[in-house]
Amino acid sequence: MRELSLHILDVVENGITAGGDCIWIEVDEDRKTDHLKIVIRDNGHGMPVEKMKNINDPFITSRTTRRVGLGLSLLAAAAERCDGGVRVDSQPGKGTEIAATFRYGHIDRAPLGDMAATVTTLIIGNPGVDFVYFHRIDGKDFSLDTREIRSEMPDLSLSDPMVIHQLTETIRSALKALTLDEGLS
Repeated sequence: MRELSLHILDVVENGITAGGDCIWIEVDEDRKTDHLKIVIRDNGHGMPVEKMKNINDPFITSRTTRRVGLGLSLLAAAAERCDGGVRVDSQPGKGTEIAATFRYGHIDRAPLGDMAATVTTLIIGNPGVDFVYFHRIDGKDFSLDTREIRSEMPDLSLSDPMVIHQLTETIRSALKALTLDEGLS
């Protein structure tokens, strides 16, 4: 995949397919220490034991709609290519956490991609799922929690095009503000 946000999209969709109704996405970019970490957590059914034993095997999947499970194996390959790796922690009935690490400045690291579009695509495409998105860049952070938005504006639909547009612009503006190089050498 050309962008890490597409890996995130795929892993999140797996969590939703596994019954998750709340998904946490955390991105931590630390340019000073040359480190990028992406954590995706869901409260779904967890992974089957056979998948956990063969986490990097693209021909083992719990899906019934296709015979290959490329998502995790491609993410793991992308991370390993960039001096990183993937850790998976899954408990039946409690959900799954996937953590991928990368050397931030590695020449083979794909760009993060359009996280605003990724997050809002997930929100609009999964109206019954809550999302918590946390993004840290060099110690400065931004967070968005659809549960808070719903409670503060109960009459608003998160699938309304105007709401999605506003959320997209809010995320883009926040991430742009986080990337300002204050004292970064």
